[in-house]
Amino acid sequence: MNNSKVWYITGSSQGLGLTLVKKLLENGYRVAATSRNAQALKEAAGVIDTKRFLPLAVDLNNVDSIDKSIQQTLAAFGRIDVVVNNAGYGMAGTVEEITEQKIRNIFDVNVMAAIDVVKSVLPVMRKQRSGYIINIGSVAGFAGAPGWSVYSATKAALAAFTEVLSLDVKEFGIRVTVVEPSGFRTGFLTKDSLAYTESKIAGYQAVKETQKHYLAGDGKQPGDPEKAAEIFIELAKNEQPPLHLYLGEDAYNRASGKLAAMTSELEKWKLTSISADYK
Repeated sequence: MNNSKVWYITGSSQGLGLTLVKKLLENGYRVAATSRNAQALKEAAGVIDTKRFLPLAVDLNNVDSIDKSIQQTLAAFGRIDVVVNNAGYGMAGTVEEITEQKIRNIFDVNVMAAIDVVKSVLPVMRKQRSGYIINIGSVAGFAGAPGWSVYSATKAALAAFTEVLSLDVKEFGIRVTVVEPSGFRTGFLTKDSLAYTESKIAGYQAVKETQKHYLAGDGKQPGDPEKAAEIFIELAKNEQPPLHLYLGEDAYNRASGKLAAMTSELEKWKLTSISADYK
């Protein structure tokens, strides 16, 4: 099988990113995949086909490193059709107990890295007059849970960025989607992937109970990474993909419940809202 589209995927050495890389290669696509360690990525993917697979060592906190990887992809494959900003990690804890540096670090990876990848690839896609960008957000960016305030803030920022980006680049034939999953059976909740700060402050019961529930669910999440990868491939074929795609039944239920609550509150306070204008 020979598919002509070229995919560029960040955060590809494990979890959903690695599953997507393998699925794409199985289906004949050409794939440039980034990780902090290209050799570890190559071994994880288990692929030797250098004609279709380009593992790249990229520091996503370094714009020059990102730019270099985009140029390496173009040199190898001649174009970039689909970008998946998958790199990111979770952070759990109360905001007053997470250090400022840790908060800045997660914004650098979950938000700034994605923006920098987009900035680097847009000139390529504008020249092509085509392209598709998938930003991996989270349902937590719209309907979060206690103890995930900082993580939710990063994913809300990514969703808002995606929404306006789609308006900015539509005229160039570039499509954009933010995929907002609930729990998928990846390494997201493992100690190596999750920045977890245990609360030592008295109270915060909702936070502590929710954290216990989430940590106990590691490896039992209902989301299937294989099915998610297949959905991404189908999205890239669609000429009118959704701007927002909530992935997983829990994501759908949480988003629909939040929308209903927002609509109710909006109408309840309508008179107050409109009273703020000059008359």
